[in-house]
Amino acid sequence: MFDRLFGGGTAADQKKSQNQREKRKQSILDFAREDAQTLKKRLGSADQHKLDEYLYAVRDVEKRVSGAPKLDAPEKGIPDYPRPAGMPRDFGEHLRQLMDMIVLALQTDSTRFVTLMYTNDSSNRNYPNLSIREGHHDLSHHGGSQEKQAKIGRINTYHVEQLAYLVGKLKGVKEGGGTLLDHSLLMYGAGIADGNAHEHGNLPILLVGKGGNALNPGRHLRFAKDTPLCNLYVWMLNRLGQRTESFGDSTGKLEELSEKR
Repeated sequence: MFDRLFGGGTAADQKKSQNQREKRKQSILDFAREDAQTLKKRLGSADQHKLDEYLYAVRDVEKRVSGAPKLDAPEKGIPDYPRPAGMPRDFGEHLRQLMDMIVLALQTDSTRFVTLMYTNDSSNRNYPNLSIREGHHDLSHHGGSQEKQAKIGRINTYHVEQLAYLVGKLKGVKEGGGTLLDHSLLMYGAGIADGNAHEHGNLPILLVGKGGNALNPGRHLRFAKDTPLCNLYVWMLNRLGQRTESFGDSTGKLEELSEKR
């Protein structure tokens, strides 16, 4: 992902550039230093500061991507799914690296749409950092056990803490009289409300950011029973300029999200 964002050229070019950097112990910024200095001379002081912040962020991510202890063997308790080479051993560090690159991608307008799934559906990942040795999937079939539900709660809290990291990073980037968070719209949630019953109704969905004033935040809204989640997608598509009347099993759009308090 890092090389696709900053390496340039084809996949073969990116691999060649990566090999050269590793051989010469160079940063990707070494290849762009002259262009960056030329650009900096044409900028005002505020924009020079923004450029310095951006270059520092790129270098920080690069060092962490190359320097983090790698997962060379399957994680204990997790099925051996196909995975990219060089994944960080620490799950939280892996997520934070991905989130940092998401912020850089949005900041540079390299993309305007991003999806990130923490782990595979039905993953039985355990969380030794939370002193939870049982698999996530096994715990979700809790059978009413208070102990298992408490552990699921701790995992959910940990997942939301990772989201908070991304939100903080977006909030820290100044953009157009506000922040990158003000101009972004994040949707966080899952497709199942209760893993024990495989219940798909009454899903807890969190929207973060303002989406360029598309969303009036700071509220907890309940919608009528059996309201399709796709109604939210229709609202989001329209607010992002993609005019559409329906998506999936939608029956309308959630205009309440735009209403002022």
